[in-house]
Amino acid sequence: MLGCLVEKQLTTPQQYPLTLNALTLACNQTSNRDPVVTYPEAVVEEAVTRAKARGLARFVHPSHGRSALRYRHELQEQLGLGQEQLALLAVLMLRGPQTVGELRARTERMARFADLAEVEAELRALTARDEPLVRRLPRAPGRKEERFVHAFAPADLASPDGDSDGGPHGPAATGAAMPASSTASAPPVRPAGDDALRRELEELRGEMEQLRGEMEQLRGELEELRHSLGD
Repeated sequence: MLGCLVEKQLTTPQQYPLTLNALTLACNQTSNRDPVVTYPEAVVEEAVTRAKARGLARFVHPSHGRSALRYRHELQEQLGLGQEQLALLAVLMLRGPQTVGELRARTERMARFADLAEVEAELRALTARDEPLVRRLPRAPGRKEERFVHAFAPADLASPDGDSDGGPHGPAATGAAMPASSTASAPPVRPAGDDALRRELEELRGEMEQLRGEMEQLRGELEELRHSLGD
């Protein structure tokens, strides 16, 4: 959930903060997620409420013509992160353990890294904190590169052979703040696939949510104009 909030803040700032519906769609989208999940709104709402109690999320109440409660993360303020570190942490929460090269490629829309050395420097900074936010995983047999994982995840996130076991990895798709009781009652995880129809539906939903936000903003501006003309 937190990873989704960061991702949308950095890639589609015009839609941020997110409504509960938009946040749920972000958690359940079929691209750039490992694994792909189907959390109901109630589970996402419980997760963001718990994150708020820990000071990691914030509720944005309706204003300026908006009618729905919205949600934003507080990771930058609470953890003192720059945009590059925030992007790395978000991708680790959304995609699980990754190499330096994978992280550079997958954060391209969120932050710019000059080279792999710059990515590695930011990762070292995240692992060297008093309370590390990122952990370096032991190199798995048959793999040439080390991988990194966010420290919100359980220590056994990756199995010894370097593959995710699919169990504790699930909450990472929604941002590491998903309560255990909620994930246990969530619907089964959908297998990730290259389903063109699902991707198209996801894109249409995102466009509808964007149009809805723009309409709310326009309605607010018209209301303010009406009041000013009335005065």
